[in-house]
Amino acid sequence: MSNVDTLKAAFRAWHDSRGTDHQVWLDLVADDFVLLSAADGAPGMEFSAPRRGKDAVPDYFAGLAADWEMLHYSADEFVAEGDRVVVIGRCGWRHRRTGKPVESPAVSLWRFRDGRAVECFEMYDTAKAIAATKPD
Repeated sequence: MSNVDTLKAAFRAWHDSRGTDHQVWLDLVADDFVLLSAADGAPGMEFSAPRRGKDAVPDYFAGLAADWEMLHYSADEFVAEGDRVVVIGRCGWRHRRTGKPVESPAVSLWRFRDGRAVECFEMYDTAKAIAATKPD
């Protein structure tokens, strides 16, 4: 299975489970995996702090699930060259405490080694996401 095929299956499972199937990501990452986010652990988005190592990935998903409910996640385009894959799509989330929804483009940059993901950098509209964490 190619890196693109692996990611297509993972994103499909992620969308279908509405963000509750974290195992799909744990199954594809290497022990030295690095997860980075454009929000970089900003106030209200603490779950998005950098994670290093496969053992740190569940903390990311626990924080995400505690604060956000997935409405949808579509991975629409995959661009691959060598060990890199760029995933372009859209996502929708609702902040659990404020009830505010957020719609955003979503882009993730992946790097693979020997069929395992070793790095992911996710980008989305952090300004909208942070605003949704604040009560009116």
